[in-house]
Amino acid sequence: MFCVSIVSMAQKKYSVYALGFYNQENLFDTTHDEGKNDYEYTPEKGWTQLQYEHKLHNMARVLSEMGTDVLPNVGCAFIGLSEVENAHVLDDLTAQPELSNRGYKYVHIEGPDKRGVDCALLYNPALFTVKSQELVPFIPNEDILDSNPDFVTRGFLVVKGEMAGESIAVIVNHWPSRFSTSKYRECAAIQVSVLKDDILEKDPNTKIFIMGDFNDDPTNKSISEVLSAKGEITEVFDTDLYNPWYNYLVKEGTGTLSYQGSWNLFDQIIVTPNLVYGTQQKEYSTLKYFKSQIFKRDYMIQQSGKYKGTPLRTKAGGTWLDGYSDHLPVVMYTIKEKQ
Repeated sequence: MFCVSIVSMAQKKYSVYALGFYNQENLFDTTHDEGKNDYEYTPEKGWTQLQYEHKLHNMARVLSEMGTDVLPNVGCAFIGLSEVENAHVLDDLTAQPELSNRGYKYVHIEGPDKRGVDCALLYNPALFTVKSQELVPFIPNEDILDSNPDFVTRGFLVVKGEMAGESIAVIVNHWPSRFSTSKYRECAAIQVSVLKDDILEKDPNTKIFIMGDFNDDPTNKSISEVLSAKGEITEVFDTDLYNPWYNYLVKEGTGTLSYQGSWNLFDQIIVTPNLVYGTQQKEYSTLKYFKSQIFKRDYMIQQSGKYKGTPLRTKAGGTWLDGYSDHLPVVMYTIKEKQ
């Protein structure tokens, strides 16, 4: 745990906890998983053990540095992941020195995705205690089933636990891609909203972090209307959520992935009102939202060529770039006054 004395707050001492989300862009091992369409990431298709090992190292480097701008010796208490193939790659990932030195563990439940990509949660057990885990399936509504009766996708990984002496729930998401219409992601948003409401009905004090690759921007209907995720704390009421990433996209024009020269911000961490109520009055007696960032280092970015300034991918156009991900990670800091 890292305590920071904040001069502007009358010299009180606070504990700061970081958390994050990072799309791993196809963290696949080199072997075929039966029943999954993962052949692109096999030696027969040019995905070698050397490339896989480089990928693991690259991902571990970024994950270990997330949160260190504020907590240089600690990093994140937990980090949601998407596009991980299986438990094997998570075993290999957490065994990387950058992560094993901090004692990172993971939560993962195998899902139904046809390519085999799942969500997971990395966590530091010294900072976050896992109490329960569940993969809630995505249930297509009638509108989706009428047009796509065989549709399956990733579920919602729900992890409940304790951090800073408080009840925490994390919902890790990877919503249907942009190859699907908005109605697919709106359907996902409805189900996540129900999950959130159910958790709060059982315990209104639970602090909920809804994180993931939503394949929608903060301004899109699924996020802004269905989830009712607001970009300003003053707009957040009991049935709403707070989404700090709205202003990154709308006011700063930046995001976490680039497509055809424009930024999108699909990677978000959205929180319940109990994490922001009182923050404008600097009331931090319970765990509260502090600040957020799109995490970026020069080594994660293309330095030249057509895609200069965009995330450096693992491979593009069939060429191995020895990069990281086509998404940038996001980090959120929370704070609680030390008693």
